Amino acid sequence: MSPRRTSEIDHTTRAQRSGQAAARKSLRGSSRGGSSQRCYTRHEPGSDASVYARDYAGRSERSGISGRASNISGRVSGEDGGFDDGGFDGADFSGISSTDGHTRTSAGGHSRTSAAAHSRTGAASYSREAMRDAYSQKARASRIKRIILTLAICIPLCVLLVAGVAAGLFIHKMNSNLNDNVDQGTMSALADSSDKEPFYVLIMGVDRSEDRESSGEYGVYRSDTMILARIDPPNKQVTLISIERDTLVEITYTDSEGNQVTIQDKINAAHAIGGTQLTIETVSAFAGVPISHFVEVDFDGFTAIVDALGGVTVDVPITIDDPEAGGYIEAGEQTLTGEQALVLCRSRHAYDSVGGGDYYRAANQRMVIGACLEQLLKSDPATMLNTVSTLCEYVTTDMNATDIASLALAFVGMDASTGIYSSMNPTYSYYDGASWWEYSNNQAWQAMMQRVDAGQSPTINEADSANRGGVTDGTINPEYVAQSVLTDTSGSSPAEADTWTVTVLNGSGVPGAAATGAEVLRQDGWTVDDDNIGNADTTDYANTTIVYGALGDSDYAQQIAELLGVGVVMPDDGTYSFDTAYLVIMGKDY
Repeated sequence: MSPRRTSEIDHTTRAQRSGQAAARKSLRGSSRGGSSQRCYTRHEPGSDASVYARDYAGRSERSGISGRASNISGRVSGEDGGFDDGGFDGADFSGISSTDGHTRTSAGGHSRTSAAAHSRTGAASYSREAMRDAYSQKARASRIKRIILTLAICIPLCVLLVAGVAAGLFIHKMNSNLNDNVDQGTMSALADSSDKEPFYVLIMGVDRSEDRESSGEYGVYRSDTMILARIDPPNKQVTLISIERDTLVEITYTDSEGNQVTIQDKINAAHAIGGTQLTIETVSAFAGVPISHFVEVDFDGFTAIVDALGGVTVDVPITIDDPEAGGYIEAGEQTLTGEQALVLCRSRHAYDSVGGGDYYRAANQRMVIGACLEQLLKSDPATMLNTVSTLCEYVTTDMNATDIASLALAFVGMDASTGIYSSMNPTYSYYDGASWWEYSNNQAWQAMMQRVDAGQSPTINEADSANRGGVTDGTINPEYVAQSVLTDTSGSSPAEADTWTVTVLNGSGVPGAAATGAEVLRQDGWTVDDDNIGNADTTDYANTTIVYGALGDSDYAQQIAELLGVGVVMPDDGTYSFDTAYLVIMGKDY
């Protein structure tokens, strides 16, 4: 390398170092507030040192050295002796020379004191501006935080508000469907209740459907199903008592002229006379308990509810082959659809060979209701909500959707095998030549309701109150129900009724008629109360009369009539006084 080349490199290197040093001094002076001891090195215009000073200052500005204090213009002018620094508001330091590395006062009269004053003024100006800038940045950050926080709170609230409004509208719609056609008169017939205490609900099934309404063949729809349910949320216990539609009761109502009228008629006549209100009042008076709620459902509603649950599992007692009920179902345990469940609950002619189809139909209805409750309680929340929503579409009740959901939740965990009692009101059947009537066995009925109201099983032997549906073992019989209410039937069966005692009286006026009849009965295995054989209250009985009491049975009473060859069978309506299961009054026809 030539000496000239070496000299040029050395010169360039010295210029770079000199320029960098000048820039560093300028930056340190600015960042420290422009002390009066700080001087600014000047270089000749166009010199390498000047160029490198500008270059170094520019790089420092871009890299952010010393914050805003490093905002140097990088321009060192030798012509006018000025040093332009944006951080010092353009202070002019003319006449400062650094050719010999020493500091002198310029001809312009600027002293070191004057330069320091300018430096302090510029620094103070920057300090205020920097503070304002920092405060502005903090304020902006604070505003952004407040906006984000506000959005974080308001957006969920808006979503909840919209969801709440939607839920409110949905619940309002469900309640409107549930409470449709529930008038003030009906509400006045209902008693107050609490979900912390047992209460009674009247369940009514109406033989109405969309197909029947569209056909125009059915002008009046009947309430063929009446079930009095005792609901006990604290103990998770439900008792279902079917009330025979043909039960003879007193019905008291107010006629169109404002007069109070009392008649004796079948209990389902109350609905035809005074609708839901009079039905509630009549059943309440008959059972001797207050009714707090009612539920009315038709055919379509019943099938929709079962389908919403995904079907119900029951043990069908016998094969159902009943075209009038709408179909065929094999016997045995199975899961039924809504349509199949309706067939089971409507069928009574499938039991014609057994007798008393209404009793078995009512028992199957209670079994299916119990199965629906069991299925609902073990359903997931979505299925439970869907079922409640379906209920609201097809059921008429005084309760709202929230009441129904809360009641369902209160029974979660109930053991359906032991938590549901099932029975029927004990009656005597009687055919008057035109229609069948059910006379209430008031002694057994009152005893049953006392047990039910106390939270006990309707019958003394709990096995007789099991919710097994229309089984054909003899327990689905109002006379047997009366017996099981008044006596402990454990270890016995209805087939032992032929050993029950019979009282025989003479009402024909023919001497020895009572003794003759008693002997015929003894020969057939009946136990005759020999101590009470005698004359009836009158000898004017044209026909032999067989009366069965609380411990009797209409079927066995009919067997007595067949055994004697004559006789009219009737239940005890309180007219006669006897302590045995049956009373036989020999008439002139014997």
